[in-house]
Amino acid sequence: MLSNRRDFLRNSALLGVAAISPVGAVLGKDFSGKPPKPVATVPSPVDTYTVSTAHIGHSPVSPRQIVIPDVEGFKVLKGDFHMHTLFSDGSVMPKDRVAEAVTNGLDVISITDHIEYRPFFSKVGRWKLADDQANNFNLWYEVALPEAEKRNLLLVRGAEITKTTMPPGHFNALFADDNNPIAAAVDDWREMLRIAADHGAFLFWNHPGWEAPKSGGIEKGAPLRFTAIHEEIYKKGWMHGIEIFNGKQYYPVVSDWCNERELALFANSDIHPSEFDQYGVQNPLRPITLVLAKERSVESVREAFFAKRTIAWAANIVWGSRTWLTALFKASVGIKTITPGTLELTNTSSLPVVVSMGGATVELPKEKHCQVFCSNSVRNITVTNWIVGMNKPLEVPLNT
Repeated sequence: MLSNRRDFLRNSALLGVAAISPVGAVLGKDFSGKPPKPVATVPSPVDTYTVSTAHIGHSPVSPRQIVIPDVEGFKVLKGDFHMHTLFSDGSVMPKDRVAEAVTNGLDVISITDHIEYRPFFSKVGRWKLADDQANNFNLWYEVALPEAEKRNLLLVRGAEITKTTMPPGHFNALFADDNNPIAAAVDDWREMLRIAADHGAFLFWNHPGWEAPKSGGIEKGAPLRFTAIHEEIYKKGWMHGIEIFNGKQYYPVVSDWCNERELALFANSDIHPSEFDQYGVQNPLRPITLVLAKERSVESVREAFFAKRTIAWAANIVWGSRTWLTALFKASVGIKTITPGTLELTNTSSLPVVVSMGGATVELPKEKHCQVFCSNSVRNITVTNWIVGMNKPLEVPLNT
C-alpha cells in the first residue's frame, strides 16, 4: 500500500498514468454528453530527488605496489626529487603531485618549482599572488604538505635554481630550511648556491645533457662535459649529486662522474604536465630514485642523500655504485644450487633483472624461479641492465 498521496503521485508519474485528470476530461466529455467544464491543468509530478550513479563505471586506480627488500638494514624508499607545478611552469597543483606520487607507489617526493621562472602563480604571473605570498618561495611546499601528511607521503622542501647559461645550468636545492634567502640572491648564482648550502641544502646538478642552449642546456649535439665551473662548484661543496636520468633522457657518462667524485645518482621525472600526459598510468619505465634510509622519515632521507646511498632506476635500467648495487642484488635475488652446473635464481623484488652467465642471458621476472646452466669455470654473474659505470654492468661473484 502506498503510504501517502505524495508516493502515489510519484509512482503514478513514473508509470505514465494520468492520475489527476478526471475521466471525462481524458475522453473529452463527461457522462451527461455535455461539453466538459474547463479543468485546470495540473502538471505531472516530477521526482526531484538526487539519483546517484556513483557505482556506474567507477574503478579507482589502486596504488602501484613496488616491492624491494631491505638492504643491509636500510629501508629502500621510492622517490622523485624533481617536479613542477603551477607555482612555476607546471600544469597541475601541488596536491595533484602528491596524489600522483601515491598512485605510483612512491614514498617520498620533492616539488622543486623554479625560483627564476614563474609564469602562472607569482607576483607578475598570469594569476597574481597576494602581497604576503608573492615572494614566498616555500609556497608550493606549504600548499602540498597537508595533503602529503594526510596521504602518508614524505615531502621534502625543494626549489630549482634555474640559470639560462651552461655552465652552470640548473640545480635543485633540497632540504633547505627556507628557500626565500636563496631566492633573494637571484642575480648571483654562486651566492644562491652558497646560501642554499649554508641553509642545509643538498644540491644536485639537473639534466647535464639537456640540449637547450638558451635555457641553461648544452648546444645541440655537443658532448657532455664536467666543466671547470662545475669543478669549482663541486670543490666548494655546492654539488652533492647529479641526475643520470631526467624525464626520458639518459646521460651514461654521469656514472663515471659520480664514481670519481663520490656523488649521489638520481633518476627523476622533471615532470611539468600531468603524470598521465607524460607517462600514462603507473608506467613501470617511469624514473624513480631509490633511497637507502635508516627509517621512513624526511630526516633519514636527508642523511641517506649526504651519505650517497641513492640508486637510480628508469627504463628497465638500474644505476648505482658497485657497493650498493651489489648489496641490492644480494637482497633481491636468491641463488640456489640445484645440481652441479645448475643454479636456480629467484627475483623477490619488483626491480628489472637481466643476468648473463656462461653464455646464457636470462630475464628474472618477479617471484619466478629460473634455472641457469653453467660450467664450474663460471665465477661471476653479470647483471646486464644494472650499471656501475659508463658501459660497465654489475659483476656479482658467485662464491659470495
